Amino acid sequence: MSQRERADSVGPDDEVMPYSDDETDDELDASSEGEAVEADPSAPEPALGTNLGWRVKVNDRPYHQLPEFQKKVFLCIKKSKYSGNGIKTYKYNAFTFIPLNLFEQFKRAANLYFLALLILQIIPEITTLPWYTTLVPLVLVLSITAIKDLVDDLARHRMDKEINNRKTEVLLDSVFEETKWMNIQVGDVVRLKKNDFVPADMLLLSSSNPNSLCYVETAELDGETNLKFKLGLKVTHERLQEENQLARLDALIECEEPNNRLDKFTGTVHWSRHSYPVNLDHLLLRGCKIRNTNVCHGVVIFAGADTKIMRNGGKTRFKRTTIDILMNYMVYSIFALLILVSLGLAIGHGFWYEHVGSLAWYLYDGKGQDSFYRGFLSFWGYIIVLNTMVPISLYVSVEVIRLGQSKFINWDLQMYYAEKDTPAKARTTTLNEQLGQIEYIFSDKTGTLTQNIMAFKKCNIGGKTYGDPTTDRGVSLDRGRPVDFSWNSYADPKFEFLDHNLVACIRSQKDKEMLEFFKLLSLCHTVMVEHKEGELVYQAASPDEGALVTAARNFGFVFLKRTQDTITIQEMDRECTYEMLALLDFNSDRKRMSIILRFPNGLIRIYCKGADTVIYERLAPNSPHKDTTQTSLDTFANETLRTLCLCYKDLSQAEWDSWSRKHQAASVATRGRDAALDQVYEQIENNFLLIGATAIEDKLQDGVPETIANLAKADIKIWVLTGDKKETAENIGYSCQLLTDDMNVHYGEDVNEKLRVRQALRRNVPPTFGHKKKPPEPFFTEPGKNALIITGGWLNEILYEKKKKRRRLRLRRLGRRPLPESPSDGQPINDYEKEMRQVDFVDMACECEAVICCRVTPKQKANVVSLVKKYKKAVTLSIGDGANDVNMIKTADIGVGISGQEGMQAVMSSDYAFAQFKYLQRLLLVHGRWSYIRMCKFLRYFFFKNFAFTLVHFWFSFFNGFSAQVAYEDWFITLYNVCYSSLPVLLVGLMDQDVNDKLSLKFPKLYLPGQQGVLFNFKKFFISLFHGIFTSLIIFFIPYGAFLQTMGQDGEAPSDYQSFAVVTASSLIITVNLQISLETSYWTFVNCFAVLCSIAIYFGIMFDIHSAGIHVIFPSYFTFTGAASNALRQPYLWLTIILTVGISLLPVICIQFLSKTIWPSVGDKVQRNRKKYEMQAEEEKRRPAFQRGGRSRRSAYAFSHSRGYADLIASGRSIRRRPAAAAAPAGAQDSIREANREAENI
Repeated sequence: MSQRERADSVGPDDEVMPYSDDETDDELDASSEGEAVEADPSAPEPALGTNLGWRVKVNDRPYHQLPEFQKKVFLCIKKSKYSGNGIKTYKYNAFTFIPLNLFEQFKRAANLYFLALLILQIIPEITTLPWYTTLVPLVLVLSITAIKDLVDDLARHRMDKEINNRKTEVLLDSVFEETKWMNIQVGDVVRLKKNDFVPADMLLLSSSNPNSLCYVETAELDGETNLKFKLGLKVTHERLQEENQLARLDALIECEEPNNRLDKFTGTVHWSRHSYPVNLDHLLLRGCKIRNTNVCHGVVIFAGADTKIMRNGGKTRFKRTTIDILMNYMVYSIFALLILVSLGLAIGHGFWYEHVGSLAWYLYDGKGQDSFYRGFLSFWGYIIVLNTMVPISLYVSVEVIRLGQSKFINWDLQMYYAEKDTPAKARTTTLNEQLGQIEYIFSDKTGTLTQNIMAFKKCNIGGKTYGDPTTDRGVSLDRGRPVDFSWNSYADPKFEFLDHNLVACIRSQKDKEMLEFFKLLSLCHTVMVEHKEGELVYQAASPDEGALVTAARNFGFVFLKRTQDTITIQEMDRECTYEMLALLDFNSDRKRMSIILRFPNGLIRIYCKGADTVIYERLAPNSPHKDTTQTSLDTFANETLRTLCLCYKDLSQAEWDSWSRKHQAASVATRGRDAALDQVYEQIENNFLLIGATAIEDKLQDGVPETIANLAKADIKIWVLTGDKKETAENIGYSCQLLTDDMNVHYGEDVNEKLRVRQALRRNVPPTFGHKKKPPEPFFTEPGKNALIITGGWLNEILYEKKKKRRRLRLRRLGRRPLPESPSDGQPINDYEKEMRQVDFVDMACECEAVICCRVTPKQKANVVSLVKKYKKAVTLSIGDGANDVNMIKTADIGVGISGQEGMQAVMSSDYAFAQFKYLQRLLLVHGRWSYIRMCKFLRYFFFKNFAFTLVHFWFSFFNGFSAQVAYEDWFITLYNVCYSSLPVLLVGLMDQDVNDKLSLKFPKLYLPGQQGVLFNFKKFFISLFHGIFTSLIIFFIPYGAFLQTMGQDGEAPSDYQSFAVVTASSLIITVNLQISLETSYWTFVNCFAVLCSIAIYFGIMFDIHSAGIHVIFPSYFTFTGAASNALRQPYLWLTIILTVGISLLPVICIQFLSKTIWPSVGDKVQRNRKKYEMQAEEEKRRPAFQRGGRSRRSAYAFSHSRGYADLIASGRSIRRRPAAAAAPAGAQDSIREANREAENI
């Protein structure tokens, strides 16, 4: 047996969705694990229902408050374990806002640091600066941040209020009353009407439809817009239709505890001394929408936080950007530097006082303090003086920049989707620059890459292909016009087809095979139909089925109605009724469905449609058109269309009678019924005659292939994580150009085998300590691109996840299974080996150009994202549209929600939201890249200007006896970061751009510096530090030298301390404002005005606070009376300022010139040729559309993700007449088409 066969024989089922984490005890049985475990005869039988720990009493609210259902909340405070139905996502209320917000803000190290500084400044013996120099900026920072938090929280309040205050009808005191969602409790009976959202997880009791059928749309949960049916119990359907009957209901429901399993529910209803089992088919989940059902009733099982949709939301994680984390480490580094510098200066002061200060009689202050104590006080004094190395305004400036960048995203008209009036929305303001560093994108498929709308595009009938643009005589056209179906009164006006020849052939009714082809499409399906206002309304279990029946309808074969045992269609202009003898429904193993019919003339025929791989195995040897149809199938597959083969066989009466008896026996088998039915189906589904094949397009959203290609050029890897079948996911991978023909595709069994070999080699090689770790060898040594397609079952198998491991560990504890000792055992020996297996899988996946994970649960999606974050330290983005993507969205560094027809659950949990996948490239390559560049430039400059400002005090210390005397005036220190130097750098952080948006999209390689983090890191931080040190040296020592032994024009020496402070401050302000001018790439009038305005504001305020008038009013606070006017009237000092600024900026200008000339970056090259590229873009014609693949592939047809409606049809439950007690009129039902139309027009 080959390795692949061996893997297949023991591998998981690719079609089955694996379990999620919230298993119940009954799921840990041996059968669910696929492990043959001998039953212990001595073991006692488990008690029935012991795992059903959730009890719900209908119409009895006090029951759920009993002491046995109380749980401890805090100390001795208890509350009911049953959640209320209100949801709460806000953080503050009117009473907690101020204390909680201040508490959160002071958890930030910088704010706490400045609060401690403020306290130090109040102490007279320590303070070297007035208290207001710290208080004013601190209050400003806290206030701005608090206002921003308040605005965000008010938005959450509004959203919660909107949801919690939705109205529904609840049975209270024997009467249905309109009640808010938040007031619903477990056990309440709720009445819902058509198009209502389900407010909680409810057990369906009855509905206005026959047999209490209820159709729901689960777009909020899984993004699927096709309808699914739910079913009430027969007993509740018959006895619980009227209001008084519902009011008398006193049933007790036992079920599993709340969990996140969307695919499973187990429970029992105890009523009138009888017990009735219930399952997922009876459960209406919160977030679903009632469709095609006038009225339904249900009892609340799980409410609020206990509902499955809320349980799938995952933990809300506090997200921080890489720059945030880096910035915090840099602030800590500055703290350490501050302490070391202050300590050194304090030691210097002690030494100076010991040898100089204590010996100078004119410095005697009468305090009697020794040099050590004075050094101690000097240490704290310098902590206060040099505190501006840690800029208090840094964080608030960052928040302002992020807020502005978020607004630019919201206002971007190129991300506005006019069809649904949906603009892009930045739902957070803290992650913008992270958008410029994305390395991995994890995308859902349905509703994210695709529209989930199927269109009948082509077909092959009798060996001839139809669907390309042609005339009615078969002449091919380059561009066709849609066929006019006005001759068919039943035609769907939205259906488009370009082949006029096919329609002409059908209308001529000469080609019997062609008529048989469309007759099969109109008869072989599980679609239900209803006539509504003169129109046909189809309800299909999958959009594929709906597309095929709609195609047959437009070509003249109209499905009109069905009963339990008949189907009526209109064949062109003639109505025919066929007797349905048997319906062999689709499932994931069979990959086909069949129907056996008796024609009006007595002929018995079986029609079958299914995947080409299974149909060709069942064709008769003499079946025609096999080769030509095979060629067409290959062509369809290369065009990434979803293919399906159609065939038939005539049966004799004797064959039917013989097979019918076997079928009846298998249908009533008590054990192994499914296997018995499959075996019987195999006996009749053979020797078919091939009619042809269909090709359906799963429509991609506009611009998806181009977006994926552009993001790939930016070195961003895209992984698709979907709950869809493997074939469907693979086809979409080729459609959207994620997979290409030159890729080697590897599947789960191949991956598992490679990882098993790597694990075996690791076990055989002894661990080495003290040696440098060698980089791992690549998994794919062959040349060429690789891609990975893996199912959820294989993912669990590979990563040793969940119950399989837990089951084996439990068996080991019981002594039933030995510990693994050899590499042939697939299980890990210890946690280290499990971790290394995960590392190997991530390494292998990251070697691939594309990764598709299909049939994965919401929890598995989040786990895959976590693995890449954990082992690759990469910045990740998740994008999805349904509630099953919420966990993934919350886990990734950035979460993006697609807002559209699939509901708002993903959007509510996302950081950014827009309507189309194609907007992702603009979000990343334009807004993300700009935000990253702006933030990096802002931070580098901010650190520089504060080092240049603060370190002047350091140099001044060597000339003032290390006495913590400041080099500037107090008010200059207070206003430096607030007024004098903040506006230009804020505008750079908000508006700067190296190239425009069109060039950013044209050259995706410009995105690479963000991924590599080269624009802001510790290297750049230390460059800013040394740049600040150099500038502070120039700013201090050139004025110092100019003031040394200098005489002014009036014969007075301008070498006093206050004049020196004015000159150094003026030099600093002009230098830092011109420095940001050199850093600015995108000049506007606003930038120019900001630079000049900042300098003007400085001189204006300085002359005001140095005036005699303000000194008279506040003599103790404004002590530099006349200093500015006295100093700045000296031309000599203006020359000093000009010299200082020139020498400070000259090295920067030289370095920038050399770097852009000799070592230009990609951005520099694009910027240099910007005009040329812009002219090329204007002249460039529209690029041709992406071409389909050229390789022959199988493109298996994907039916619905769950079973069809065959059970309902065959049993007649959907059409059974209502009993007298339940004679409510059957409601008119909406169609799948109506649902899609409604969704498209939102």
